[in-house]
Amino acid sequence: MLKSRYMEWNGSYSSVTMFVLLGLTDEKELQFLLFPVFLGTYLVTLIWNLGLILLIRIDSHLHTPMYFFLSFLSFIDICFSSSISPRMLSDFLKEEKTISLFACATQYFFVAWMGLTECCLLAAMAYDRYVAIGRPLQYTTIMAPGICGKMVAGAYVSGFFSSLSQALSCLHLSFCGPNVIQHFFCDLPQIVSLSCSKPFISQIALILVAILIGFGSLFIILLSYGFIVASVLKISSGKGSAKAFNTCASHLAAVTIYYGTVLSVYLCPKSSQSMKQDKVVSVFYVIIIPMINPLIYSLRNKEIKAALKRLSKRTED
Repeated sequence: MLKSRYMEWNGSYSSVTMFVLLGLTDEKELQFLLFPVFLGTYLVTLIWNLGLILLIRIDSHLHTPMYFFLSFLSFIDICFSSSISPRMLSDFLKEEKTISLFACATQYFFVAWMGLTECCLLAAMAYDRYVAIGRPLQYTTIMAPGICGKMVAGAYVSGFFSSLSQALSCLHLSFCGPNVIQHFFCDLPQIVSLSCSKPFISQIALILVAILIGFGSLFIILLSYGFIVASVLKISSGKGSAKAFNTCASHLAAVTIYYGTVLSVYLCPKSSQSMKQDKVVSVFYVIIIPMINPLIYSLRNKEIKAALKRLSKRTED
């Protein structure tokens, strides 16, 4: 029924005009229960990330390359969550979760843009930690404000054009069969699987972006940490080594969680059971990670805690 309602005759074949997002679950009662949970998660994501951005901007002690990158990571997390959560929340309350091909491609563009930019930014942050530990005397020269700005701009531009190429390749696909997307947001592999035309260009675009941006960023991260380990081993005092590793702990945790969940979704073989598991893992990396990133970088961070104390004293005065 859904299939026939959202198809139109196009010459010799029927063309799908609308898709149906299956969502996290098709149980109506469970959807009503999930709505306040994900609404609360989204609001917390906005509050925590905006709060961290404002704190970094207000406190001059946090005007360093590490926190400069962190403020943009928080902005990415806000955009990442906002590209999915509002649509998902509204779908919880709808009987029919339909979406046009253009709207689907647009959502994927923003999701991919933020996701790929985050990969690049995590790589920049890893390089920043290497310079801080391995070349401390040259740190202010290498990580000058202008260079940091170019690194952030490069991350956004790389993510933008990579996601744009994928979204445009999606719009050139033909759809004439099933129109149900087995997900709660528009993901390119899910869209490509529904195409009745040869998805060669889309698949090539997906593979190239995954190699160049995804694995390229991961390679830079691993290489940076390899140099960090080599630099730490040269430090004679145990206290100095521990301090050096502590500066990387938050970033390493964020990288492990982000790449661990993303790789588990896109590299594991697919089956009907694994697709259900993918939804759960996808919730973690597109909904939960943007919420917990500010906590990861703040909980054991003495500079963030000191900045909060200074801010509270300033408001009291």
